[in-house]
Amino acid sequence: MEGTDRREKIIELLKNSAEPLSGAALAKRLKVSRQVIVQDIALLRAYDRNILSTNKGYILFQSAEGGVSCKRTVAVNHTDEQMRDELYTIVDCGARVLDVVVEHEVYGQITVDLFLQSRQDVDEFITKIASSNAQPLKSLTNGAHFHTLEADSDEILERTERALREKGF
Repeated sequence: MEGTDRREKIIELLKNSAEPLSGAALAKRLKVSRQVIVQDIALLRAYDRNILSTNKGYILFQSAEGGVSCKRTVAVNHTDEQMRDELYTIVDCGARVLDVVVEHEVYGQITVDLFLQSRQDVDEFITKIASSNAQPLKSLTNGAHFHTLEADSDEILERTERALREKGF
């Protein structure tokens, strides 16, 4: 399969998948190495395909129905113990957590896609951090970090920011 055809197939697989697809799963399905998939994803992103790399695999990010979605970046700060509550607050208000961003004094801006939209997503994310002995990205900046949030309306984002403020995040 030629590169162009393979990349079209990747888009098709991601569009039709109800859950994220790992690089290994895509590689097996397309009978290429995982590295080829990583390179294809990079090329697709360069051509403005909105593919997110989450802790569960790749997803093709598509805006809410009708193409209407609102985004906002919020600054937050909390302890490790408060992380689940912070993320629950966001998804319970109806917003989606697209990423986490920290401003590191040496490396600059570090951004990692999350795409958390439910309590189940949050629980899986928290469990993965705990079971891997990895530190949350916010540990690089004494808890200070940003999230890009997306919702179907500005009112949802306003409600989400208000709830985060009320909880002291």
